[in-house]
Amino acid sequence: MAEKPGSFRWSGWLDWLYPGVCRLCGDAVAGGGSVCGACARSIPEVREPFCSTCSEGFEGRIDAVFDCPNCRDQTFAFDFARAGVQRSQAGMELVHQFKYGRCIDLARDLAGLALKAFSDPRLQPALEERWPLVPVPLHWRRRGWRRFNQALEIARPLGRELGLPVVAALKRVRATRTQTRLSRKERQRNLRGAFRLAAAVDAWRGAVLIDDVFTTGSTVNECARVLTQAGVQKVVVVTVMRG
Repeated sequence: MAEKPGSFRWSGWLDWLYPGVCRLCGDAVAGGGSVCGACARSIPEVREPFCSTCSEGFEGRIDAVFDCPNCRDQTFAFDFARAGVQRSQAGMELVHQFKYGRCIDLARDLAGLALKAFSDPRLQPALEERWPLVPVPLHWRRRGWRRFNQALEIARPLGRELGLPVVAALKRVRATRTQTRLSRKERQRNLRGAFRLAAAVDAWRGAVLIDDVFTTGSTVNECARVLTQAGVQKVVVVTVMRG
């Protein structure tokens, strides 16, 4: 329900009485956020030149569209992956607090970082055609331990900001061992058959997979494979950070 002109806003009053504290520097944060403006600005955005497939950034000047060595010989089920920010100590600290410290209040701040990815003109069709945001799912055991799915919590405020629907179209049906120390090929084998559809998607023109960090792309690639095999015409990936 829209507020009436002149109506009292309890949220603004409470922010004034009890301002939030920045998760990175400890300074007061107004407006309900958990990261102050200075710390948010210190996290570097993904800027050109970057790999057209995975958004890995490169120094120097590269005028032509290019793929990085890690993507050059790979075939992915998704069209491209676009992160909002580059890997940084501050960014990784926020993700770590969010996922492992259960600081769910950081979801809105991380969604704000992911929002930067939508400056990429390649994502314009997703906005114009209102493609659904599809969070990468967690297995129920992992979700029970963490108490929430980080991709879903990021997707919700991102969807509200963009005016796009959030659809939990995938489910994780098989628990897999941690990916941290596995090679790309081992990750691909580890994830095969781990995801299934949880909603009808055959009429979708496109979908935007949402996750927190893009590393090798193995997880989102398996999710995209399931979606495209079910009839989704185009799948792109948006993450908070390029790992």
